[in-house]
Amino acid sequence: MVVTEELADELPAEAVEEAKARAATLLLAFRHGNQLAYDHALDRLFAEHAEREVTTLLVWIAAEAVRKAYAPEVGDRVLRGLARRAPADTSRVAIDEETADAARLLEAVGAGEVGVVRALVAATADTTFLLGGLLQAVAMMLPLLPEGEAGEVVAELRRRHSGPVPEIPEARGEA
Repeated sequence: MVVTEELADELPAEAVEEAKARAATLLLAFRHGNQLAYDHALDRLFAEHAEREVTTLLVWIAAEAVRKAYAPEVGDRVLRGLARRAPADTSRVAIDEETADAARLLEAVGAGEVGVVRALVAATADTTFLLGGLLQAVAMMLPLLPEGEAGEVVAELRRRHSGPVPEIPEARGEA
């Protein structure tokens, strides 16, 4: 067991816990391929000048993972292999668009299957792709609507989500 001396400028326990939370947020965003959340978390760290704390915590997490997963003589070989294979550009996160099943989501919404909708959203690591697929489906359906229907749908959505709006004349009734 290695004993270390507590330094005068060491972070208080509360600050360490906050840094761990920031590191966990960053790791989750990276792991789930959520570039927006990753960039947001990173920008926040840069704004707070907490890069060193969080980098240290990320290194500690990685070291713990290697220590628990590999025997001591294998751990260093694994790390050396990772270092050799590290990509030149590490600013992007690996995304998995295949997990976002927008077609299944659309079917579940149409069938009123609330449980299936919830399960699909919960199972999708980065809902950006799920919502993007849903938006693409809606855009593809818009030209198929009779003239004026899209305006009525938009007016109904505005009534539901933003309170009263000015009266929009129904396009089908005017001929």
